[in-house]
Amino acid sequence: MQPLTDLNFGNFSLDGRSVLITGGTGSFGNAFVRTVLERYKPARIVIFSRDEAKQYDMEIALKSRYAAPLPVRFFIGDVRDQDRLESAMRGIDTVVHAAALKHVPAAEYNPFECIKTNVHGAENVVRAALANDVQQVVALSTDKAESPINLYGASKLASDKIFVAANNVAGTKNIRFSVVRYGNVLGSRGSVLPLFQSLVKKRATEIPITDARMTRFFITLQQGVNFVISCLGLMKGGEIFVPKIPSIRITDLASSVAPGVPHKIIGIRPGEKLHETLISSDNARNTVEYPQFFVIEPTLAFWQVSHIDGKDAKPVPQDFVYSSDSNPEWLDGAALSSLLATAAEK
Repeated sequence: MQPLTDLNFGNFSLDGRSVLITGGTGSFGNAFVRTVLERYKPARIVIFSRDEAKQYDMEIALKSRYAAPLPVRFFIGDVRDQDRLESAMRGIDTVVHAAALKHVPAAEYNPFECIKTNVHGAENVVRAALANDVQQVVALSTDKAESPINLYGASKLASDKIFVAANNVAGTKNIRFSVVRYGNVLGSRGSVLPLFQSLVKKRATEIPITDARMTRFFITLQQGVNFVISCLGLMKGGEIFVPKIPSIRITDLASSVAPGVPHKIIGIRPGEKLHETLISSDNARNTVEYPQFFVIEPTLAFWQVSHIDGKDAKPVPQDFVYSSDSNPEWLDGAALSSLLATAAEK
């Protein structure tokens, strides 16, 4: 499989464009902003988030890394606040919606807050984008949104549906909404890798594993950023983009981070799956395969042009399932160690 870092979906550029990213001080947001500043000459990048301390830290880090003047602006705001979103999106061409409550057990324990951010927040982003004649919106999703069993996944499924249907709501406006869905981001805040690494630093005598059979899709932050930017150039509106990424056995990940340290089985957490699915058999009938990614096409009436162009794309089999346990691509041994080293550099 070709690494996602090498993919090139065309000549799409963010030069001269005004870009807003919600949840912009998170792991993805930091990597996204650095990548845009290094590759392109945007007119403006707006960081929209609710934590002033993280915004201050990010501003200091950017100023120490890049020459002034930086085309970066910081907006304190919450996606729950539609008025603030509308104000922040004035003059914006491209929106990347990364803000979400992502912690599975926390969402189970705080369902009202999860819904306010992940579902109502998605609606507010759509309404604000429509009000400001934004040209394109890409929302970040998760493998947990496919056949969800926890509230986080269910709320992201609702969010995906909102962004897909927004193309119908847009009417004659020149705006397109799409979704990018991928697996766990290796090394991001809240992922299992930092937990394992912190235990190693503390010289833990055992590594906690929820279930020895557990598998997950994994992608690095930089791969995720590259894929999102590529999809901005490929999107037609209403589709869900899914990259071809490798699976990892959680036991292999733990062994690579802490070789020789025994594992302790602690049991699956509330709302957790043994394996994750990026594309279910129910979506197979609408899925198109490219060499390095899949596209789940929408079924609503606004869809007029298929991604099947007779050159690089083809429909998947009707019984196709893209699941972390049946994925043909796996990372273990040297490949896993190489990915961990790459993630550590970012």
